[in-house]
Amino acid sequence: MSEIRPFRVTIDQSELDDLRDRLARTRWGSEIPGQGWSRGVPVAYLRDLATYWEREFDWRAAEARLNELPQFVTEVDGQTIHFAHVRSANPAAVPLLISHDWPGSFALYLPVVEALTADFHLVIVSNPGIAFSGPLTSAGWAAGRSAAAFNEIMSRLGYERYGTQGTGGGAAIAVEMGRQQPDRVIGVHVNGHITFPVGAPGEMDGLTEAEQGRLERLQQFRDDMMGFNAIQSTRPQTLAFGLHDSPAGQLAWIVEKYKEWTDPAAALPEDAVDRDLLLTNVSLYWFTGTAGSSANLYYEAAHDPTAWAPKEKSTVPVGVALGVTDITVRRFAERDNPVTHWTELPAGGNFLSAEQPKMFADDVRAFFTSL
Repeated sequence: MSEIRPFRVTIDQSELDDLRDRLARTRWGSEIPGQGWSRGVPVAYLRDLATYWEREFDWRAAEARLNELPQFVTEVDGQTIHFAHVRSANPAAVPLLISHDWPGSFALYLPVVEALTADFHLVIVSNPGIAFSGPLTSAGWAAGRSAAAFNEIMSRLGYERYGTQGTGGGAAIAVEMGRQQPDRVIGVHVNGHITFPVGAPGEMDGLTEAEQGRLERLQQFRDDMMGFNAIQSTRPQTLAFGLHDSPAGQLAWIVEKYKEWTDPAAALPEDAVDRDLLLTNVSLYWFTGTAGSSANLYYEAAHDPTAWAPKEKSTVPVGVALGVTDITVRRFAERDNPVTHWTELPAGGNFLSAEQPKMFADDVRAFFTSL
């Protein structure tokens, strides 16, 4: 089943009507007054955003924008994989596969497509289990299996040499693609990449003030923000019942991450990422029913026996772009990869392509130009 088939986003009107009906009938719970975002998404905020989703958000306009990208599906290792394939008019363009993070989607790269296709043939994948690459049909879709599937897609497209780019969980996949195919992957660019100290002697010596700040954010991430990970990596199927049945629940589960992981200078998630783009992203999860399978990716990562096994240092050059929320320290990144490009950006968080599209595109271009 190696056939690549054209694909268009086409959501039936009955699905739109059902979404609006469910939003209109949401049972809004209570909350302790005066807590803000400290205990999760405030009721008043989510109610206002859900009302906009129900009454004003134009899915058909979003659908048309998505369908401006040539899209395809193919089956790899028993799983349908969806991707956009946008070829450049530049004869010297570099093929570049882009892999997103949870809770993102291929839609978050709409703001950078035009800028990047000046220099790259873009292959923007939907990660297994998410949106049109879901639901999952089998267990075991950890980073290594996804990387192998994406390398296979590049082979089917006829690309023998190419670059990879990834955000967050997509960064782990992008790095693994290079480990698996070092003779084909020319370079790996990442943002939102997480690296950890391993307790080696002297690894904390001489850290700069900025690096100490990143480690403090890493500890805060572990202490305060890992509730979602604890649930998704242990009981994804139980969580799925609520998210699959309630669009308000799905919205809250995703939008909280856009509050926590975007540039802290943004007071609200839509101050960092355009509100209609944010709702396009949430709608993709809702219409495809992939709340559960996307949560299962965390279960797979937590139960992947190779995740923490020692690995040889990769031989593929890596470029790192850091937004202001990043928690990566250079010496830890260099321990695992030959880092040849390091940029500390003045703005932007985890969803860099949507928050700061020009900075994102410029840094991707600068890294691959340096190669």
